[in-house]
Amino acid sequence: MTPPRAPAATRVTVSLLGLGLAALLGTAGCSALSSPPTAAKPPITAPTSAGPSKSPKASPANPTTLTEAMAQAALVTDVDLGEPWVPTQGAATWHDGVLKAKTKKRDCQRLLDALYADELFGAGARPRAVIGLDDEWNEAQLRFQVLARPPAEIDKTLGWMKSVPRKCGQFAATTTTGAVFGVQVTDAQLPETGDARQGLRVLLTGESPDGEPVTLRLDVAAVRVGQDAISVTNGGFGDVLTDATQTAVQLGAQRLEEIRKQGRVRV
Repeated sequence: MTPPRAPAATRVTVSLLGLGLAALLGTAGCSALSSPPTAAKPPITAPTSAGPSKSPKASPANPTTLTEAMAQAALVTDVDLGEPWVPTQGAATWHDGVLKAKTKKRDCQRLLDALYADELFGAGARPRAVIGLDDEWNEAQLRFQVLARPPAEIDKTLGWMKSVPRKCGQFAATTTTGAVFGVQVTDAQLPETGDARQGLRVLLTGESPDGEPVTLRLDVAAVRVGQDAISVTNGGFGDVLTDATQTAVQLGAQRLEEIRKQGRVRV
């Protein structure tokens, strides 16, 4: 059934209302076109040091986060250093025989503990990747680590290392067997690589269980590369190849920088 038509007066009124509404919409449209649209900006959130989310639907890793694969790819190997370096056969005996020692000076004890545990950046700074290499000719051992740490924490460790030669230039340390070693700590020059760096040379002089004079030599290096870090220790009772330490530092920092760039590009 066809509905009845509205009276003519009513149709005129509706038409006039429609024209007025169209005019208002047209004016609003012109106003909107005359001003450039502004896109809503997403809120900026500060990065946190919290661990990975436990949610099964966690978002993908931040492109700036160092992954396990990236850290492994940044390691320096025996192939990089060449002869006489080979993959390690186990921890050197001097870790327990000499470095497991006590002293009354707090900063010096911190140094001994860090060298013994091979944790320059503290027990909480778990390495993302680590490799051990043995010098077959001189019976030295080199350990190379790549770690992800906040830059401020890395710089704090580097600042402490810089103060060690002044605070612990010379001191005595007693091993668990009762042997007393004289310890000497000096600065060690490192290649100009990374964003910040600090090197130490540590000599521990004493006697073997047989009464023979012995000297343990250690090259220690730490470098900040952006928001990551590398650490190198190279030591032994015989000759310690400082060139190997410097090569590991230089090549390791360059490799970590390149891995970082490639990681960001891939993401």
